[in-house]
Amino acid sequence: MESKVLSTGVRLSSLPQSYVRPDSERPRLSEVSNCENVPVIDLCSADKAQIIRQIGAACRAYGFFQVINHGVDLELTEKMQQMAQDFFNLPLDEKLKYYSDDPSKTLRLSTSFNVKRETVHNWRDYLRLHCYPLEDYVHEWPDHPSSFKEVVSTYSREVRKLGFRLLQEISESLGLEREYMGKVLGEQAQHMAINYYPPCPEPELTYGLPGHTDPNAITLLLQDKHVAGLQVLKDGKWVAVNPYPNAFVINIGDQLQALSNGRYKSVWHRAIVNSDNARISVASFLCPENCVVIEPAKEVNDDGSQVPPIYRSFTYAEYYKKFWSRNLDQEHCLELFKK
Repeated sequence: MESKVLSTGVRLSSLPQSYVRPDSERPRLSEVSNCENVPVIDLCSADKAQIIRQIGAACRAYGFFQVINHGVDLELTEKMQQMAQDFFNLPLDEKLKYYSDDPSKTLRLSTSFNVKRETVHNWRDYLRLHCYPLEDYVHEWPDHPSSFKEVVSTYSREVRKLGFRLLQEISESLGLEREYMGKVLGEQAQHMAINYYPPCPEPELTYGLPGHTDPNAITLLLQDKHVAGLQVLKDGKWVAVNPYPNAFVINIGDQLQALSNGRYKSVWHRAIVNSDNARISVASFLCPENCVVIEPAKEVNDDGSQVPPIYRSFTYAEYYKKFWSRNLDQEHCLELFKK
């Protein structure tokens, strides 16, 4: 019987047909260059105004940036990466206890993106967890590896703090009060995807994840320290974002694009795979409360007139439902919410 997941420990010599992309949709890896100017922002800089300026410039020009000296303990990030590795190294029958292809489950091991809907699969397994409020969800998390709950709980708390700080900086960079995003987004939910991309026999024919934007407000990504795989769309070309020591990659999500009235771009990004090494990444998502209304912040032109909003008002629940009902790499979901 074919396994439900890729992380079986068995190396395949060719790519199964269900993972092969049509020729026009392949990653064309030889055409991808390194992103030389990835913004790297030192959050410990004494010049607070400069941090805010740098964040604003990165959000406008790139839709993402990296942060160092971010306050999340290095030892904790290393433990988190090790925990991810240890989970995917578990025996198959142990992992499959958590398997589900139902996107509404608050804990599930699954594969690809939306197995029931898509026609071509992605070369990825992932464990998706809800992380806030922790006490509502920790009891359903895996019991193995034995320190999983402790490490992932601590990591979730620290990343949440960092995310809230960044939302304050982003608010200020837009000329809004520091707490603006925090107030608008409500009691934010927090999800985590622990991604595992096994070695792939024919990486030029498939993706770990195809190009997409994130439906939430902000994403904090802990990259594999040794294996590259993240690529972003910059000026119409895919560029590689290679691991930077002890950094988080911060992605602007669709909700911040809407709230900023399109000034900040939700970045298109994708994960590619390779034939030699498995790659691990841990993505943490801060998501608006389902009931909050998302609409562009009021902007004023130099002449005192109001900038017309690009997007209509919507709730996050409405947006998220629409996002999950589509294929990952269709047109930007925000296009459906334009005025």
